[in-house]
Amino acid sequence: MKQSRREFINSISAAAVTPLLFSPKAAAVPINFWDELRNEFPLTNSRVYLNNGTFGPSPSVVLEAITNSLTTINASGEYGHTDHARETLADFVGAKVSEISLTHNTTEGINIVCWGLPLKRGDEVIISLHEHVGNALPWLNRAKLDGIVLQPFQPADTAEENLTLIKALVTPKTKVIALPHITCTTGLVFPIKEISAMARAKGIFTAIDGAHGSGTFDLNMQDLGCDFYATSCHKWMLGPNGSGFLYIREEQLDNLQAKQVGAYSDMGWDMFSNPPEIKGYNPTAHRFDYGSQSKSLYEGAAAAADFHTNIGKNKVENRVRELNNYLFDGLREMQSHLTILTPEEEQSRICMVTFKPLNHEYKTFANKISKAGFRIRQVPESNLNAIRISTHIYNSTNEVDRFLRTVESNL
Repeated sequence: MKQSRREFINSISAAAVTPLLFSPKAAAVPINFWDELRNEFPLTNSRVYLNNGTFGPSPSVVLEAITNSLTTINASGEYGHTDHARETLADFVGAKVSEISLTHNTTEGINIVCWGLPLKRGDEVIISLHEHVGNALPWLNRAKLDGIVLQPFQPADTAEENLTLIKALVTPKTKVIALPHITCTTGLVFPIKEISAMARAKGIFTAIDGAHGSGTFDLNMQDLGCDFYATSCHKWMLGPNGSGFLYIREEQLDNLQAKQVGAYSDMGWDMFSNPPEIKGYNPTAHRFDYGSQSKSLYEGAAAAADFHTNIGKNKVENRVRELNNYLFDGLREMQSHLTILTPEEEQSRICMVTFKPLNHEYKTFANKISKAGFRIRQVPESNLNAIRISTHIYNSTNEVDRFLRTVESNL
């Protein structure tokens, strides 16, 4: 007998007691588990959604959390606070509550870090040539206005090569390494743990664009070791648009100047003193999320984190890897007709595969695939002129097979 929706949700919670440990045998999780999970998403069946790297559709429990919160707030007139969500999100990434600032998206978190760090003219920032606009523009803007110097590099295909490249770029003037955890272009995974350890030993800040990291990896900030990690809830976490958070390692709080402040940023202020003064900043990362926040959106974000946790974060990561490998292997069989830009090394990829057809203009080819019933993304960034496919836990191997057949028939 098919489970009811509520029975399945309860079974997810029960399964979370013994989450699957990371193993190459991730397929041991019953396939029908993921088929049942797909029913939790209101995604249309009229097309196959393969663009989670842009936006992650929310499961019903997230939508219900937002709706219920909005209804309660508008019935009572009390919009409440976001303490519950902050606690849930901190736990989700292995951070202290005091290390989490609530933001609206990854870009906001990156700007807080970029403009808050104590940099002066001539200081150098290592950055890649495969940045999303949300990580590129803040640093480019500070370079333009404050005279810092960016040192961009072309990423390699393996973790070891990328670590070597970054080490070679370090000079006595290097103050920041600002990289994505996963590039938006090819889905390359940088070895952030090793980069962070190297940087810390040299007194260099690590500022990570984590837009694609939360909800793919079983993240733990203490283990990752970076100083700052900005992310969004609306991609791989499957939460609502307009919600995100910034992790600030406790030891770095006082090295990051708050530039935009308001309610909850301070320890008190006095316009009647002579001169008027702010009596000090909030001693936690909360100083950076000022003013009223949308409790309802963050309740949705918390529900998204709980959704992952109840499944088992290791299970989620393994399923994401499994689908990525399945897609990569399928495209690799067509390499006489296309070029895969995503690294082959499994350590250096997790959730996206980018490729270029050899005998077709990429936009024309992408439009053909889209018209065949697939939501994909074109990648003009970094002059790649390619096509990116991103799969998540609501996708199936059958959907990937359909996509691969469509690609092959159009090559």
